Amino acid sequence: MNISSETRKPIGLAVVGCGKIGRIRAEFARQNAAVEWMGLCDIDEQVGRKLAEDVSADFFTTDYRELLKRDEVNATVLATYANERLEPILIGVERGHRMLIEKPLAVDADVSQKLASAIDEASADAVLGYTQRFRRRFLVAKEKIRSGELGDVSSVTGRAFLNRMNPVANSTKTEFPTKFTPMVISGTHSVDLCSWLLEGRRPVEVYARSVDKAMAPYLTKDSTFAIVTYEDGTIWSMNVSWALPSVWPAEVYSLELGIVGTGGVLTIDDTHRDIVFATAEPHESARLKQERNVSFLTSYPPGDLVFEQLWGPMREETRSWFDRIYLGVPTPHTTAREAHENLMLCLAMDHSAKTGRAVPLPVKPEDFE
Repeated sequence: MNISSETRKPIGLAVVGCGKIGRIRAEFARQNAAVEWMGLCDIDEQVGRKLAEDVSADFFTTDYRELLKRDEVNATVLATYANERLEPILIGVERGHRMLIEKPLAVDADVSQKLASAIDEASADAVLGYTQRFRRRFLVAKEKIRSGELGDVSSVTGRAFLNRMNPVANSTKTEFPTKFTPMVISGTHSVDLCSWLLEGRRPVEVYARSVDKAMAPYLTKDSTFAIVTYEDGTIWSMNVSWALPSVWPAEVYSLELGIVGTGGVLTIDDTHRDIVFATAEPHESARLKQERNVSFLTSYPPGDLVFEQLWGPMREETRSWFDRIYLGVPTPHTTAREAHENLMLCLAMDHSAKTGRAVPLPVKPEDFE
C-alpha cells in the first residue's frame, strides 16, 4: 500500500482513565513516533499523576472536559468505566476526534443507541477495544471464512469459561450490579468474535437460558446459554460461564469455537491449556494477584509482561489504531455501530433468558423497558 506523507497528521492524544487499561494504552502511545503530544485525565489525581510521570505526559487534569477541549488533542482513548463514557464520547464526536473506546460502548441500550447514532451522524472514526480480534488465531480464522475456503458457514458453537474473581469485583463496585451480566460484560467478546466471523448475515431470533446459584449473592448470573438463528438458516450456539472458582487456572478467559461450513470445519482451542505452569510452592498469578499452584499461561487477554513490556493482542490492537489514524490503513477494529449491535444482541439474550421466550431480532432500546 502506497501511503502519501501528505495524509499523515501528527497525533495529539488524550487518555481519559488512567487505570490498568489506560496505563497500557498510554505506555504504547509514548513508544509511538506518531504521537507528538499526550494529555491524561483521571478523577484519582494520585493515580493519574503517577502515570503522567511514568510516560512523560505533556498535560494532566482531573477534568476530562478541560483535556478534551484542548487544541492539541485530535485523538482520544477512553478507558473509563462504561457508565462514565457518555459525555466524554459526545465531546470527542463534537471535536472531531478519532476515538478508541473500551468495550462495551455502554451497558444501557438507550445510551448505546444515542452514542452510536451520534457517531454515525458525524461520520466519526470511533472504534471499540475488542482486543481478541487481534489474536493471530482469530485473524486467520476470519481470513479462511472470508476467502470462502470453508464454503458456506452453516453453524458456529462457542463456549467461554471465566473464574468468578472479575465479576465479583465488578458487581461490588457498580451501583447497578444486575446490569453486569455474563453476556453484557464478558460474553460480549464472544459475541463480537462470532458476529465478525459471520459478517454479512442477519440474525432474526435468539433463545436463551440463565442460571444464578453461585453468583446470586452478587445479583448477577452464573451462566447464560443462547442459540441465535440467522435469516439464511445459519445457527450459532454459545454459552458463557463466569462462576468458575477462583482457583481455575486461566487468569481470565478460556474460549472454544467450532465453525462448520459446507466445505469444511474450523475448530479453535483458545483455552490456554497448551501452556500449563505448575509449581510445588504457590506462585502469584501475574494479573490476579492471587497465589495458586497451577496457571494457564498466556490466558490474560491483553497479553503478557515480558522484559517489563506487555506483549500480545493489546499491543497489536493499539499500534494498529495509531496506524489507522496516522497512515489511514484499514484495520479489523470493531466499529461503534458493531459494538452497539453486540450490546443489543447480548441484552436480547438476557431478555430471552429472563422471559423464557424467544426474542425476534433486531431489538430496540424500548423493547427492554
